[in-house]
Amino acid sequence: MTNEGNNLDQWYSHYAERTAGLAASEVRALFAVASRPEVVSLAGGMPFVSALPKELIIGAFERVMHDNGPVALQYGSGQGMPVLREQILEVMALEGIRGSVDDIVVTTGSQHALELVTKLFVNPGDVVIAEGPSYVTAMVVFKSFQAEVNHVTTDEFGLIPQALREQIARVKAAGKTIKFLYTVPTYSNPTGVTLTWERRLEILEICRENEILVLEDNPYGLLYFEGAPPHAMRSVEEEGVIYLGTFSKTLAPGFRVGWALAPHAIREKLILANEAAVLSPSSFTQHVISQYLKDADWKAQIDTFRGVYRERRDAMLTALDDYLPDLSWTNPAGGFYVWLTLPENLDSKSMLPRAVTELVAYTPGTAFYADGSGRNKLRLAFCYPTPEFIREGVKRLSTVINGELELLSTFAQTGPLATVRPEASIMNPPANLS
Repeated sequence: MTNEGNNLDQWYSHYAERTAGLAASEVRALFAVASRPEVVSLAGGMPFVSALPKELIIGAFERVMHDNGPVALQYGSGQGMPVLREQILEVMALEGIRGSVDDIVVTTGSQHALELVTKLFVNPGDVVIAEGPSYVTAMVVFKSFQAEVNHVTTDEFGLIPQALREQIARVKAAGKTIKFLYTVPTYSNPTGVTLTWERRLEILEICRENEILVLEDNPYGLLYFEGAPPHAMRSVEEEGVIYLGTFSKTLAPGFRVGWALAPHAIREKLILANEAAVLSPSSFTQHVISQYLKDADWKAQIDTFRGVYRERRDAMLTALDDYLPDLSWTNPAGGFYVWLTLPENLDSKSMLPRAVTELVAYTPGTAFYADGSGRNKLRLAFCYPTPEFIREGVKRLSTVINGELELLSTFAQTGPLATVRPEASIMNPPANLS
């Protein structure tokens, strides 16, 4: 590493080279301002946990402490509770997945599973192929292990198989090693798009032909609005797919419980990596979730969440039609997100400080690409705000976008834009937000 930054950190030169890949995501940078009550945040993908009746969790908590308190408060298995792993099989069966309890590894959220898989497979300079755009924190994880991320183009039907073939050919021609394909095929983060069944089968065949592992990340698959999506890729391919699941979106993220379903040999290494990282995932939260799944009508609760998010999705699409009718956006059939396309001459990242002054926040499209693409794109999350706040947020966003277009028109007529709009920073919000 270089000596740059020594004035701020006396240990800078001691860090491992891989720390150069550690950086705060653009989503994290938004939290300081987006959490303020006067700001309508369409930025973060926070589940609406208030739709979860408190008595369900309180009841599970009390039963765990009464019946199994000493066990729940003790260290546990590095693989996770056998009973919870059996219940996870029931959850995955809703998406056509069959598997063995022995091949499930419980992790501290699916984000942890993503990090463990990357740690097991990626050497510096290895290639990870990912959808473009792709989940923002996955990009952070891959970069932290010094992977080279190559994106594959997507459209309204998900990842494009021919684009995948071409990307694989380019990487191989360059003499580089592809470690896995990372995909969020159902209600993708950030686009909300779902990969079609035909494409799922074709992509799996491409990966088999090229001996490429598939890392299928599926936080949103059960949160459908108009009917169940295609079955998971793992439902038809056991040896070539690692499946990542989580209770963060269908229960609550505060429990920090996710899992990986992996081919048997990989499962063994995941357990060892899990033990090396955290010794064991939280016994207490596993017990509480297991008790909840045993006692509550958890399928009905997921259906309640579907209704909440469907209403919010509809509110966002209606507001976009009303306030930004000349733009284009995705129409998700589930999940949390809409992907908005701006005019080519707008930059969603540089526009964000102006949005904050208008008391609305979103996530710039550049956050979802490893190469800085997506400048005229942005992600809007409809999961957390009420329908009324969503509508107000889109209204404020329309003011920002129309103002930017007016500024560009002024620039074209009078000179440099810098003379019209002062510099600002999301990390240094305007005075009315400080």
